[in-house]
Amino acid sequence: MSSWISTLARWLLGGVLIAAGAIKMVNLADSAAVLRAYQLLPDGVAVAVGWTIPFFSILLGLVLLAGAVTRVAAIVSAVLMVLFLVAVASAAARGLSVDCGCFGGGGEVAPGQEQYGIEVIRTVGLLVCAGWLIVRPRSRFSFDRATPEEEAADEADRETSLIGGRR
Repeated sequence: MSSWISTLARWLLGGVLIAAGAIKMVNLADSAAVLRAYQLLPDGVAVAVGWTIPFFSILLGLVLLAGAVTRVAAIVSAVLMVLFLVAVASAAARGLSVDCGCFGGGGEVAPGQEQYGIEVIRTVGLLVCAGWLIVRPRSRFSFDRATPEEEAADEADRETSLIGGRR
Protein backbone atom coordinates (compact mmCIF):
# COMPACT_ATOMS: atom_id res chain seq x y z
CA MET A 1 0.00 0.00 0.00
CA SER A 2 2.83 2.43 0.79
CA SER A 3 4.14 2.17 -2.78
CA TRP A 4 0.76 3.44 -4.03
CA ILE A 5 0.82 6.34 -1.55
CA SER A 6 4.35 7.12 -2.71
CA THR A 7 3.18 7.05 -6.31
CA LEU A 8 0.37 9.51 -5.56
CA ALA A 9 2.72 11.77 -3.57
CA ARG A 10 5.27 11.70 -6.39
CA TRP A 11 2.68 12.52 -9.05
CA LEU A 12 1.05 15.26 -6.96
CA LEU A 13 4.33 16.96 -6.07
CA GLY A 14 5.74 16.57 -9.58
CA GLY A 15 2.53 17.79 -11.22
CA VAL A 16 2.31 20.87 -9.03
CA LEU A 17 5.96 21.74 -9.70
CA ILE A 18 5.49 21.37 -13.46
CA ALA A 19 2.27 23.40 -13.47
CA ALA A 20 3.77 26.18 -11.35
CA GLY A 21 6.92 26.33 -13.47
CA ALA A 22 5.05 26.29 -16.78
CA ILE A 23 2.71 29.09 -15.71
CA LYS A 24 5.66 31.20 -14.49
CA MET A 25 7.55 30.64 -17.76
CA VAL A 26 4.89 32.62 -19.60
CA ASN A 27 6.07 35.78 -17.86
CA LEU A 28 9.52 35.51 -16.33
CA ALA A 29 9.44 39.20 -15.36
CA ASP A 30 6.56 38.45 -12.96
CA SER A 31 8.54 35.58 -11.48
CA ALA A 32 11.44 37.94 -10.81
CA ALA A 33 9.07 40.60 -9.40
CA VAL A 34 7.79 38.12 -6.84
CA LEU A 35 11.28 37.42 -5.56
CA ARG A 36 12.03 41.12 -5.38
CA ALA A 37 8.80 41.70 -3.42
CA TYR A 38 10.00 39.40 -0.62
CA GLN A 39 13.01 41.72 -0.19
CA LEU A 40 15.32 38.89 0.84
CA LEU A 41 17.79 38.98 -2.04
CA PRO A 42 19.64 41.79 -3.82
CA ASP A 43 17.75 42.88 -6.95
CA GLY A 44 20.17 41.29 -9.43
CA VAL A 45 20.14 37.97 -7.58
CA ALA A 46 16.33 38.08 -7.22
CA VAL A 47 15.97 38.56 -10.98
CA ALA A 48 18.38 35.72 -11.79
CA VAL A 49 16.69 33.36 -9.32
CA GLY A 50 13.23 34.45 -10.49
CA TRP A 51 14.12 33.61 -14.07
CA THR A 52 15.69 30.28 -13.09
CA ILE A 53 13.02 28.91 -10.74
CA PRO A 54 10.41 28.11 -13.44
CA PHE A 55 12.86 25.99 -15.44
CA PHE A 56 14.23 24.28 -12.34
CA SER A 57 10.68 23.63 -11.10
CA ILE A 58 9.71 21.96 -14.37
CA LEU A 59 12.86 19.85 -14.42
CA LEU A 60 12.36 18.76 -10.81
CA GLY A 61 8.71 17.96 -11.52
CA LEU A 62 9.63 15.83 -14.53
CA VAL A 63 12.19 13.91 -12.49
CA LEU A 64 9.51 13.23 -9.87
CA LEU A 65 6.90 12.17 -12.42
CA ALA A 66 9.41 9.79 -13.97
CA GLY A 67 10.33 8.42 -10.57
CA ALA A 68 14.03 8.86 -11.19
CA VAL A 69 16.24 9.45 -8.15
CA THR A 70 13.04 9.98 -6.21
CA ARG A 71 14.58 10.42 -2.76
CA VAL A 72 17.03 13.05 -4.03
CA ALA A 73 14.27 14.88 -5.92
CA ALA A 74 12.09 14.77 -2.80
CA ILE A 75 14.89 16.21 -0.67
CA VAL A 76 15.41 19.05 -3.14
CA SER A 77 11.64 19.64 -3.23
CA ALA A 78 11.48 19.70 0.56
CA VAL A 79 14.30 22.24 0.71
CA LEU A 80 12.45 24.45 -1.78
CA MET A 81 9.23 24.18 0.25
CA VAL A 82 11.03 25.06 3.49
CA LEU A 83 12.73 28.04 1.82
CA PHE A 84 9.35 29.24 0.59
CA LEU A 85 7.84 28.87 4.07
CA VAL A 86 10.73 30.90 5.51
CA ALA A 87 10.19 33.60 2.87
CA VAL A 88 6.45 33.78 3.63
CA ALA A 89 7.05 33.89 7.39
CA SER A 90 9.67 36.60 6.89
CA ALA A 91 7.35 38.68 4.71
CA ALA A 92 4.50 38.34 7.20
CA ALA A 93 6.75 39.20 10.16
CA ARG A 94 8.02 42.33 8.38
CA GLY A 95 4.51 43.44 7.45
CA LEU A 96 5.00 42.98 3.71
CA SER A 97 2.00 42.20 1.52
CA VAL A 98 3.15 39.72 -1.10
CA ASP A 99 1.20 37.37 -3.35
CA CYS A 100 3.39 34.31 -3.70
CA GLY A 101 3.04 34.11 -7.47
CA CYS A 102 3.26 30.34 -7.17
CA PHE A 103 1.00 29.92 -10.19
CA GLY A 104 1.80 33.11 -12.09
CA GLY A 105 1.43 36.78 -11.35
CA GLY A 106 2.30 37.70 -7.81
CA GLY A 107 4.48 40.31 -6.23
CA GLU A 108 3.50 43.21 -4.01
CA VAL A 109 -0.22 43.50 -3.28
CA ALA A 110 -2.34 45.88 -1.22
CA PRO A 111 -2.31 45.25 2.53
CA GLY A 112 -4.83 42.57 3.44
CA GLN A 113 -4.74 41.03 -0.05
CA GLU A 114 -2.00 38.54 0.75
CA GLN A 115 -3.10 34.97 1.42
CA TYR A 116 -0.31 33.68 3.60
CA GLY A 117 -2.52 31.12 5.37
CA ILE A 118 -3.56 29.40 2.15
CA GLU A 119 0.02 29.52 0.85
CA VAL A 120 1.35 27.96 4.04
CA ILE A 121 -1.29 25.19 4.07
CA ARG A 122 -0.65 24.32 0.42
CA THR A 123 3.11 24.35 0.93
CA VAL A 124 2.94 22.24 4.08
CA GLY A 125 0.84 19.72 2.15
CA LEU A 126 3.50 19.55 -0.56
CA LEU A 127 6.19 19.33 2.13
CA VAL A 128 4.36 16.33 3.60
CA CYS A 129 4.41 14.68 0.15
CA ALA A 130 8.14 15.36 -0.14
CA GLY A 131 8.74 14.07 3.39
CA TRP A 132 6.83 10.88 2.64
CA LEU A 133 8.96 10.36 -0.48
CA ILE A 134 12.17 10.92 1.45
CA VAL A 135 11.19 8.15 3.86
CA ARG A 136 9.42 5.89 1.35
CA PRO A 137 10.72 6.65 -2.15
CA ARG A 138 9.71 3.30 -3.66
CA SER A 139 6.67 3.77 -5.84
CA ARG A 140 4.86 2.26 -8.79
CA PHE A 141 5.59 3.15 -12.42
CA SER A 142 8.99 4.66 -11.70
CA PHE A 143 12.47 4.42 -13.16
CA ASP A 144 13.80 3.85 -9.63
CA ARG A 145 12.11 0.44 -9.63
CA ALA A 146 14.28 -0.62 -12.55
CA THR A 147 17.45 -0.60 -10.45
CA PRO A 148 18.83 -3.92 -9.19
CA GLU A 149 18.54 -2.72 -5.58
CA GLU A 150 14.84 -1.97 -5.99
CA GLU A 151 14.20 -5.28 -7.71
CA ALA A 152 15.92 -7.08 -4.81
CA ALA A 153 13.88 -5.09 -2.28
CA ASP A 154 10.66 -5.92 -4.16
CA GLU A 155 11.59 -9.60 -4.17
CA ALA A 156 12.31 -9.48 -0.42
CA ASP A 157 8.92 -7.83 0.16
CA ARG A 158 7.18 -10.54 -1.85
CA GLU A 159 8.97 -13.29 0.08
CA THR A 160 8.12 -11.65 3.40
CA SER A 161 4.45 -11.38 2.50
CA LEU A 162 4.37 -15.01 1.34
CA ILE A 163 6.03 -16.20 4.55
CA GLY A 164 3.52 -14.21 6.57
CA GLY A 165 0.70 -16.02 4.79
CA ARG A 166 -0.49 -13.04 2.75
CA ARG A 167 -0.59 -13.00 -1.01
